[in-house]
Amino acid sequence: MRSGIIKKGIERVPHRALLYATGIPKTEMDKPFIGVATSFTDIIPGHIGMRDLERFIEKGIHTGGGYPFFFGIPGICDGIAMGHSGMHYSLPSRELIADMVETIARAHQLDGLVLLTNCDKITPGMLMAAARTDIPSIVVTAGPMLSGRLGGRRLSLVNDTFEAVGKYKKGLIKDEELQALEMCACPGAGSCQGMYTANTMACVTEALGMSMPRCATELAVSANKRRIAFESGRRVVDLVKKNVTPRKIMTLRAFENAIMVDLALGGSTNTVLHIPAIAHDAGVDLPLETFDKLSKVTPHITSMLPGGEHYLEDLNWAGGIPAVMKRLTDRMNDNQTVSGNSVLSIIESASITDEDVIRPLSNPHHKEGGIAILRGNLAPDGAVVKQSAVSRKMMKFEGAAKVFDSEEKGMKAILAGQIRPGDVVVIRYEGPKGGPGMREMLSPTATIAGMGLTESVALITDGRFSGGTRGPCIGHISPEAMEGGPIALIRDGDRIRIDIPKRKIDLLVPAEEMERRLAGWKAPKAKITTGYLSRYARMVSSAGKGAVME
Repeated sequence: MRSGIIKKGIERVPHRALLYATGIPKTEMDKPFIGVATSFTDIIPGHIGMRDLERFIEKGIHTGGGYPFFFGIPGICDGIAMGHSGMHYSLPSRELIADMVETIARAHQLDGLVLLTNCDKITPGMLMAAARTDIPSIVVTAGPMLSGRLGGRRLSLVNDTFEAVGKYKKGLIKDEELQALEMCACPGAGSCQGMYTANTMACVTEALGMSMPRCATELAVSANKRRIAFESGRRVVDLVKKNVTPRKIMTLRAFENAIMVDLALGGSTNTVLHIPAIAHDAGVDLPLETFDKLSKVTPHITSMLPGGEHYLEDLNWAGGIPAVMKRLTDRMNDNQTVSGNSVLSIIESASITDEDVIRPLSNPHHKEGGIAILRGNLAPDGAVVKQSAVSRKMMKFEGAAKVFDSEEKGMKAILAGQIRPGDVVVIRYEGPKGGPGMREMLSPTATIAGMGLTESVALITDGRFSGGTRGPCIGHISPEAMEGGPIALIRDGDRIRIDIPKRKIDLLVPAEEMERRLAGWKAPKAKITTGYLSRYARMVSSAGKGAVME
């Protein structure tokens, strides 16, 4: 066992003395040492229930014959960080989380890891650490939130609070309803109720084989979630004994499974950042084109919020991720998983209990998957759109650019009513380097939706979008503006053409004019010049490479 390095031999007398100081009984010293990385915090709804799950993980580890050691990992709630300077820290926190788990696990020579997580950047950060350390690991995602209720109507965070801001500005709802929505939309513990980034990453984790079956969709408040936490704790000890490490599970074939499930669900565009970053740490080459190649042959078979009608609780009652994989049986690779069961054996035992929530492949919502990768003279290195959340009318669009050099400036113009049908809102200098931190644009996109403009206005950015975004919103434009990418050269009134079926996004400006503009372009001063974000901006790669640190 790895932990033998800190507890075996005469030279480890001081090490054992320190371990005994923690209260560990002498009878437990020969058992596998299991680290439990917990991102519990009082400020994130998706994490407030973790104290309960920690108890069940601990019971499971003891039952399996291991000895647990808990350590804390920070978490950011993207919803609370949204729309202000706090969002600069969200994506960069993913690297901190991966580094912290790696640091603790290797410094203390832990034999195995249970990674208790739930929200947007925390789950991919944990998976990156698992791939990097290659210590037997299992992920427990803490589960989705119940839907809210108001007057017999079900509610969710994005559709009923962020979009409500736009409705209020348009005079469509009054003060009383707005106040009722903010009190009722999020009724308690759990990750936000739709197929936003947190839940998308939980589904990706399960499809990747790194969490127990049904872990992704079992509700945060359910007894089943407790049982999954217990079994995860017990199971990680088996993984240690058999030396089943993450890189034996997270192979290219497993990443293909995860991407196909993501596409079938119509998941968040943030997975196009996170999955390649995890693959990078796992030593797996996963080019951006993989998403588009699989999207063209993977139907979109669930209608999930924000672009659809169903909640995570509906997906859970319909059979969860095993049921989605059952629909995709002929496409799934038969890999091993942390559960000890292969993908196909999990599929064989799965049941689909609601044909409307998880449709047959013969009756999909869309023939292609939820995500499309666009290229063109505006995005030579690629851009990303959640095509499953775009109406048929807006799959092809041409409009005049209205350019803003920050999210704040764009948001101010939107709230002031300066955006008209036929406009393409351009928000730039919000990429990994330029932001820095590649902020999510949920406030602008949700306000546009709330104002009823999703059928007549597009938005493009070198930043990114929340999983809660819907409509013709194209992000991750690479190269980003701070690197002198074409998005930096757009001027007000320039025509922009978007053709999602043909995977094209072009700036309709002659090449000679673009060369003149580039010759006169100078990178603006960095927005943040001190602290972690300054270091991050200097070291981060482009969105097309997963925004990993180099």
